[in-house]
Amino acid sequence: MLEEKAKELGRLIGQSPEYQALKRSSEALNEDRESVALLQQMEKLRGEAQQLIQRGENPTAEMEEQLDSMLEKIQSQTAYQRAVAAQENFDKVMLRVNQWIMDGMKKGATSSIITLG
Repeated sequence: MLEEKAKELGRLIGQSPEYQALKRSSEALNEDRESVALLQQMEKLRGEAQQLIQRGENPTAEMEEQLDSMLEKIQSQTAYQRAVAAQENFDKVMLRVNQWIMDGMKKGATSSIITLG
């Protein structure tokens, strides 16, 4: 029964306007070549900085300036802004869903009625 209910919840979440907006904005971001290239460059530079940190070294001031510059540039991209907003909205929905699940679990744990399906 739990698997069935979980799949139904997943289906409903997948049909929610927030999930659909997240999916559309993610696809649009992936189609924006400039944003994708910039995100890849940022990830590469972050990886290099992380390697330095793991070796006990500090990233260079130039690396930090490059990351700051790239971050400013990506944040100005419309596709990126839409993706971030959609992710935040979906995260809010999922927080509410998780709270509803916890509320249901608390009620179920204190209920003296036992159901088997």
